[in-house]
Formats: sequence, C-alpha cells, structure tokens
Amino acid sequence: MTDNSSSDSPETPLEGDVGIRQLQQLIREMYYEKDEARGIEGTFMWLMEEVGELSSALRGGTHEERKGEFADVIAWLATIANVAGIDLAEALNEKYGSGCPGCGKFVCTCDDAEKP
Repeated sequence: MTDNSSSDSPETPLEGDVGIRQLQQLIREMYYEKDEARGIEGTFMWLMEEVGELSSALRGGTHEERKGEFADVIAWLATIANVAGIDLAEALNEKYGSGCPGCGKFVCTCDDAEKP
C-alpha cells in the first residue's frame, strides 16, 4: 500500500469484523510515519519480538493473553507490509484466492511432509 488516500480509510475506530485492508489502513494511519522512519529491518525485529511473545503465550498464557498476542502479530505484519509497500489483501488473494498454492484445491491434498 503506497497511497495514503483510500476510500476504505477509517475515520473512527473499527468495530465488529475487520477486513485485512481496513486493518492495514488503520495501522497505516496510526503509525506510518514512525514505521517508515524505523525502516523495514527495525520493523521486522519488532514483528519477531511479537512472534516470540505469541510463542510464550501459547505455551502458558491465558486466553486473553493469547488473543492480545495474536492481535499484536497481525498488527506488526500489517506495519511491515505498509513499510514495504505491500497490499496484504491483494497478496492473500493472489496467493490463496484460487486454493492451495501447492495442489490448487480448496481442501489441501498436498502430502503432509510438503509445505503447501
């Protein structure tokens, strides 16, 4: 996402189900200047820290802690996508919109040893 203007641009906090594009735009509006100044490498390090916190929460955290860490990982992924100029909704549609990238089916039939 390289364009700051968008018809999807939230003017108020999001409620209910949030789409990927809406989330990415919200994160962009809240943090883009800081994120761009930090750069891809610094932002990637923050994402990895959040993945580590999610790992810890999955091993021993409460349901609420896990929810918070999942949200943080998604937010930091949206952040790094913004800095890299990637539209996550477009990327997801292109890669998974027609089924599994490995076998092409919507219910994957790839061998378990394969990474689809």
